[in-house]
Amino acid sequence: MVDRLKGKTALITGASRGIGYSIAESFAMEGANIALNARDPVRLEQTASALRESYDVKVSSHACDVSHRAPVDAMIAEIEGDGQIDILVNNAGIHMAASFLDYSFEDFKNVLEVNVYSVFHVTQAALPKMIERKAGRIINMASTAGKWGSRNQSAYNASKHAMVGITRCLALELAPYNILTNAICPWVVETDLADSFMAQHSDAAGVSLETLQSNLKNTVPIKRWIQPEEVANLAVFLGSDESSYINGQAWNVDGGYTMI
Repeated sequence: MVDRLKGKTALITGASRGIGYSIAESFAMEGANIALNARDPVRLEQTASALRESYDVKVSSHACDVSHRAPVDAMIAEIEGDGQIDILVNNAGIHMAASFLDYSFEDFKNVLEVNVYSVFHVTQAALPKMIERKAGRIINMASTAGKWGSRNQSAYNASKHAMVGITRCLALELAPYNILTNAICPWVVETDLADSFMAQHSDAAGVSLETLQSNLKNTVPIKRWIQPEEVANLAVFLGSDESSYINGQAWNVDGGYTMI
């Protein structure tokens, strides 16, 4: 299908690479105008240029750290000055693997600030206009780690559990305004971020990277990593009119991992 998002404008945080980039590209393929956010202005503008060259949609780039409120407010004002935000994808996130006792407070706090506080800041800043129009979609990028416990990533799991909880609360509060809120919970997605965190996990667990990867793949029935576009496909659905009665859900994209 094409043009499922035609005429809509989507703000995607953490959009310069990985899952965020794939969602931005999939949205553009479906006709949405895109507002891209990430911290690195050079990489972000490269992403924006690539999308402009490939798709006949408006693409703007807004480099800022979404874990802090002031730059978020300025970004939202800039985007809304040129139109409106119909779909918000809270995708910005980081991962840091360590045993609970080995986390420094600053590292633990940093994971929560990027993964959770950013959702608070960006969503709260974007909501007034959505409420005024009585229309909008919010898609939070959580994780299967938001539904279970695991070794050596308590900070990440805590942040993703928080995202699932925020999603459910927003779904209840915003439904009267025709604003639907859902979360996507992927397992391991094949990105450079995944490469980094698997290296961290192999160190924390004291096993080789090859052994760790083999063990992980053996825990999922499909026995391969998720491709970014497989997450983006669900994001397109949740941003489109096809999902008009879906609210407060945390959708697994996990190849059957959570059934085992």
